Amino acid sequence: MCTHWPPCPPADRPDHDAATVVSAHPEQGWSLLCNGTIVFDDTGELLPDGRAVAPQRGVERTLR
Repeated sequence: MCTHWPPCPPADRPDHDAATVVSAHPEQGWSLLCNGTIVFDDTGELLPDGRAVAPQRGVERTLR
């Protein structure tokens, strides 16, 4: 799907988030990357094969 140089990492690689944004929709909270991944503002993702990646939450700290 990627047509520029250097090519973006494919969606099945760990660094797939480094792909170029080809369509941004900040008003709706998502962007399409050139490798077919849809990334959401909450850090969740939808991969081209239909798998969902849960949002990455920070580590919670507990007070004692």
